[in-house]
Amino acid sequence: MSLIITDDIIQASQLNTEEFRQEIALNLFHSGHLTLGYASQLAQVSVNTFRQLLRERNIPLYSYDVEDLELDLKNLKALGRL
Repeated sequence: MSLIITDDIIQASQLNTEEFRQEIALNLFHSGHLTLGYASQLAQVSVNTFRQLLRERNIPLYSYDVEDLELDLKNLKALGRL
């Protein structure tokens, strides 16, 4: 699938093409819609460079919420490690 984004949309964003692509990739990664690998491909940068972009914007590499913690605690109790 190809997606065409017209120049007027990119100009309206006040970003250059590279920045626009990175912003889309960062937002899709942050919202959980893309993995690190796919997001870095979309941004057309290496995985390490994409990680650096995440750090610069304080976007966590991993999403760990209360439900994950509760599941981990339950599993640790079941294993007798807690």
